[in-house]
Amino acid sequence: MNMTHYMQLLADNQPWNLLIFMAIPVVLAETLAITELYILFTRKFDGFVYHLNRFAGTAVGLYFIGIIAYLMATAVLPITKNNEWRTIIDVIAVGSYLIGGLPLIWIALQEFGFVNKALDQMGKLKIHAICVALFLVFGHIAMIAGMLDPSLLGYKGADTHQMGGASGGANHEYCDPAMHGDMKAMHEKMHQQMMNGGKIPMNSQGHPH
Repeated sequence: MNMTHYMQLLADNQPWNLLIFMAIPVVLAETLAITELYILFTRKFDGFVYHLNRFAGTAVGLYFIGIIAYLMATAVLPITKNNEWRTIIDVIAVGSYLIGGLPLIWIALQEFGFVNKALDQMGKLKIHAICVALFLVFGHIAMIAGMLDPSLLGYKGADTHQMGGASGGANHEYCDPAMHGDMKAMHEKMHQQMMNGGKIPMNSQGHPH
């Protein structure tokens, strides 16, 4: 099965890529979402949960600035330059992942006071909720598209077929066609001599020759 670059990114360098590009940002975003709901229901704009909400919003936004900058420089631009996208499925998966980080960056900018300065706490909290919802939508689009096989839309990757999986492929021995033909001829000759009641020729070491 061929993989999108999104899925390949998460599968490579285990477990670090999975932690860096999936686990950490998702944990921070989910912490933001859960604390968001708590504050919306309780209207408590102080205390531990409120400060945890602000920390999660700031941290995940700054984190995605780094992720987007890194992936743009090391993946998106080189892949685009070399025309190596694995159909539109690949573009949607990677693009949705990167776009999903933009609403979280907006939350961080709001926490630093760069945007939405005129809004009260309730107004800013609503912006938080909208941005988290957008992240979840784009994040799930990225996951679904990322798990699809690009060959569904005609992508043909390198031939990686191996009998018996990776371990079976590693243990598979190459058989020279010429050697295989010689062995087949020898076995046929031995079988014919046995059928005729003759003796099988033996070499000096006692093996059939």
